[in-house]
Amino acid sequence: MPVVVVANPKGGVGKSTLATNVAGYYASRGHAVMLGDADRQQSSRLWLNLRPAGAPAIQGWEIGEGQVAKPPKGVTHVVLDTPAGLHGKALRELLKPADKVIVPLAPSVFDIFATRAFLDELAEYRKAANLKVGIVGMRVDSRTLAADQLQAFVKGLGLPVLGELRPTQNYVHLAARGLTVFDVAPGRVERDLAQWAPICRWLDS
Repeated sequence: MPVVVVANPKGGVGKSTLATNVAGYYASRGHAVMLGDADRQQSSRLWLNLRPAGAPAIQGWEIGEGQVAKPPKGVTHVVLDTPAGLHGKALRELLKPADKVIVPLAPSVFDIFATRAFLDELAEYRKAANLKVGIVGMRVDSRTLAADQLQAFVKGLGLPVLGELRPTQNYVHLAARGLTVFDVAPGRVERDLAQWAPICRWLDS
């Protein structure tokens, strides 16, 4: 069973946006998906409560204090949204069931420096646990200096950059209705689906 953890200790980098859309992708493919939320803000759980009955089903995943409950029988794919400030023992506990980790990274010098120590910690765990780890650039405008800084930073990490998601209100408007780019007519989100294509290939690999 694939278990994908979306993690970055920096707040506001787009973890919930990424986690809900990963869950939406799996659900759109007909999988039995659970979405867990270990963040106190419970953004992903709120999003699930907004999800319309006609959309592909995504179950909530109960996260206990300091531990992750085992998904019930019948679930085939799990996605876990994580809190800001995650490191040390709490990080290791949430990574125990994981097969893959996606690190959302915003193109700001503050986000980049705040994430460096986390990526070093993740690299140590990755070797021991045979985890697949990938980075997704969030709210990236390729025409900006910030995007160039992000590219320069990730070059030295030895981790794959799965893709970059543009700054668009599509994610905001869809999230307000409990939806993802995989739940609406492709013509409405054509550019976004094109950016998701390499990320989805990695998820399916």
